[in-house]
Amino acid sequence: MSLPLNTAYCLSPLGELEIHASTAGLVAVHFPAVQQDRSLASARHTELPAALGANTAFELLHLQTDSHTKSLLQEAAEQLRQYFAGERQTFNLPLAAPGTTFQQQVWHQLRQIPFGHTQSYGELAQRLGNKNAMRAVGAANGRNPIAIIVPCHRVIGADGKLTGYAGGLDRKIWLLQHEQRVAGHFHSII
Repeated sequence: MSLPLNTAYCLSPLGELEIHASTAGLVAVHFPAVQQDRSLASARHTELPAALGANTAFELLHLQTDSHTKSLLQEAAEQLRQYFAGERQTFNLPLAAPGTTFQQQVWHQLRQIPFGHTQSYGELAQRLGNKNAMRAVGAANGRNPIAIIVPCHRVIGADGKLTGYAGGLDRKIWLLQHEQRVAGHFHSII
């Protein structure tokens, strides 16, 4: 039996974010424009704000919720606002994203990657006890439904190159550079 979902719509420095929650916890955080335009590769580059990187404004636009999830959605929006303002490096929210046992293990490991740092798929596979599971780790990473809070953007290729991100590589670059600036150890990631 699935629980009913409630939604918050927020405006972030990277465009609109949707936050979905049930009474069990957060179920998804994603960029809806990317979800809607997944087949239009060029849309990923044109929907970003013109002043990307300069703006850290975050605003809760609208809540579609009942009283059971209102406070959770408001708290998620507040913690995301703090993240974008450089005031928060970790999130403490209940998560309830559906996934296989392996996906849940990968998503848990993603939350262990320190703010402002990156890890390769191979390093994550090794931490899970199977250094040969890099592709499975990559697949689970790509299916992460809770962007930013479960920081799949911190995963890079073994050679240090950036790999795919459901929100688009421009957003991944912005998130990594934002975290490095806040953490005080900025270096080029491109």
